[in-house]
Amino acid sequence: MCMKYLDPKADMTFKKVFGEHEDLVISFLNSLLPFESEDELIKSVEYLNPELVPLNPLKKDSIVDVRCKDSRGRQFIVEMQMMWTSEYKQRVLFNASKAYVSQLECGQDYDLLHPVYSLNMVNDIYSDSEDYYHDYRIVEIAETNEVIEGLRFIFIELPKFTPKNYGDKKMQVLWLRYLTEINSRTRVVSEELTSNPVINKAVAQLEVSAFSDAQLLGYDRFWDMVSTAKMQISSSRKEGFRRGHKEGLEAGMKEGLEKGMEKGMEKGMEKGMKEGMEKGMKEGKKEGMREERIKNARGMKAEGIADEIIARVTGLTPEEMAALQ
Repeated sequence: MCMKYLDPKADMTFKKVFGEHEDLVISFLNSLLPFESEDELIKSVEYLNPELVPLNPLKKDSIVDVRCKDSRGRQFIVEMQMMWTSEYKQRVLFNASKAYVSQLECGQDYDLLHPVYSLNMVNDIYSDSEDYYHDYRIVEIAETNEVIEGLRFIFIELPKFTPKNYGDKKMQVLWLRYLTEINSRTRVVSEELTSNPVINKAVAQLEVSAFSDAQLLGYDRFWDMVSTAKMQISSSRKEGFRRGHKEGLEAGMKEGLEKGMEKGMEKGMEKGMKEGMEKGMKEGKKEGMREERIKNARGMKAEGIADEIIARVTGLTPEEMAALQ
């Protein structure tokens, strides 16, 4: 019997699967976090408020997809990011740091702090590395490789993942296949996924029949928003390249002429044009992308989309979002 499914990477489905089923998020975290021994594995979790509200009401608050802690007090933040922006790493650091420092009340000792793990699934490519798995820690790199414990960040580039026989990482492969193979066009899910009880339960959460008409409308709206943002980001990159090329050529010719008068026209123009074009293209691309993000954000705001979602999709800073008011 063929079933209809929703994509697990969508905001609504991701939160439903991993934000409402403790056994599923435990399996997910144990499979994807870099635990080195059985003793480190998560046995149970308690869901925490995904809204990281600051103690000072004048400070910035933020919302994550899933946040929980285990019986040892370790906190885990799980995020699904559809598009990479240059600000995303800073937002991840901000959220994890806020979760870390919020553990202590005034006057409490620092030894009461527990580690915070930030697991980030990125449906985009942001690095030149061939590997899809990236593990970040605070490390002394010159001599000792000593680690400052407390914060750990995992980024997984989903488009780079390809199913292989990873042996002892079987569950990691199954979970990544779950995220990358199932979408709205799926009618039959691979038996390798459904034969595993945990993954099979996660697959069942994606069946279209389990969602209301209002939820399905929100699901379609989410993908429309993602598609629009992707097109505008692509357009901004093209505009940035065009503008950068023009500005770089003009700057290069100017600098080349100036240097050519001093050190020889041909050599000076060649070097000046190269340096000027590179600088102009970089600045033009940056400004073009910023203008397109602001334009996109204004359109989303006019549609009544929440500021938090707009900021996550467009990558606008708090100051840029405030300017839209």
